Amino acid sequence: MITPTTSRILVLGASGLIGRFVTDDLRRRGFATIGVARAFSASQRVSPADIELPIMALDATGLAGLMRGHEIDVVVNCLGVLQDGPGSNTDAVHREFVVRLLAAIAACGRSVRFIHVSIPGTADEDHTAFATTKREAERLIAASGIPHAILRPGFVIAPSAYGGSAMVRALAAFPIDLPGKDAATPFQPVAVADIAATIAWLALRPVGEDMRAVSWDLMQSEPVTLGDVIAAFRRSYGTADWRRLAIPAPLINLGAIAGDFASRLGWMPPMRSTAIAELRRGVRGDPAPWIAATGITPTTLAETVGAHGAPIQDKWFARLFLTKALIIASLVLFWVASGSIALFISFPATTAILTTRGWPEGFAIPFAAITSMMDISVGVLIAFRKTAAFGLAAGIFVSLGYMLGCAVLTPDLWLEPLGALVKTGPAIVLMLVALLVMDNR
Repeated sequence: MITPTTSRILVLGASGLIGRFVTDDLRRRGFATIGVARAFSASQRVSPADIELPIMALDATGLAGLMRGHEIDVVVNCLGVLQDGPGSNTDAVHREFVVRLLAAIAACGRSVRFIHVSIPGTADEDHTAFATTKREAERLIAASGIPHAILRPGFVIAPSAYGGSAMVRALAAFPIDLPGKDAATPFQPVAVADIAATIAWLALRPVGEDMRAVSWDLMQSEPVTLGDVIAAFRRSYGTADWRRLAIPAPLINLGAIAGDFASRLGWMPPMRSTAIAELRRGVRGDPAPWIAATGITPTTLAETVGAHGAPIQDKWFARLFLTKALIIASLVLFWVASGSIALFISFPATTAILTTRGWPEGFAIPFAAITSMMDISVGVLIAFRKTAAFGLAAGIFVSLGYMLGCAVLTPDLWLEPLGALVKTGPAIVLMLVALLVMDNR
């Protein structure tokens, strides 16, 4: 008989929204669970059973060795990326990796059940690389002959929030509305706890003919729209009675273009062209086979979100989520613009500030040029995700240097009518806020 203590589970993508919850939930149920991810955040490194591995770089032999070494009985694949970009390739993650994983399961010498987390919908609705590669992976799994379960969750509601789930929360926290057509999109939700319960249920079942190959849509049965989901969060946040301004559809499209550009700089904004396309396609499916087979009663939207008021930390997160992008963009513009104006437009005036206070011209000119280029460099560093934290720290250091240097060398600038130096203090605070909200998970 299979029990939680005898079944060993490998969760791939254990740092993500679904993967993290599933890994922790399986352990609470008594399963020996190995969580694998390319990297875990500092707050996720709580168990020695979580392993950081360059999982995408492993070939079939390496993956098979991982399963044999840990005596794995169940493999849960939660890996996924939304859109192609620097460091992200939908075909490599969704299709090529699954090919290697299937080969590894076949070659590992163990009886392994494969549980694959996919997306709802049908092939004729797939119009993005995200969707088509996910569907191709499903076809490969179905044709492999390996005991498997393909799970297609609806819109996942979890205690944590990344990407699209965070954007829905942010929309609920601001006095804005989606266009009517977008708000009416079918958007069937599912509680992440129901996904975890399904995986645990499968892990306890022997691989018989009735459970050898299943494909289930995981979502609540009652029809729900995107507007309904946002409204549920509004009730939780206490913003349901606010007056709202409808966002024009072209503005959403413009935001998607801006998000695509930001992704080229290493950021992972929730509003990208693929996200908007998938949102407008909607989330729908038939959960009846899943409910009938497992006996799980899906948690409803009202039970998941509307049963209690949001704690203050959730409300702060929802308000700050979209504001974070505005903060980063404004700081990039501030540093690049201030340095460019001083260097290319007002350079004579910049040097005059120093020479009229007794600085030798041979020193004032290179000093003004260096500080202007330093400002531009700070802005460029903040613009790229990998260097943003360093750029923000550098910006704080440079700003404090300007304030201290002017206090010693040109103290009269503190009394300048427009208060340029006085305004540096709030800029430092804004950079500190940006540093504090840099974490994504």
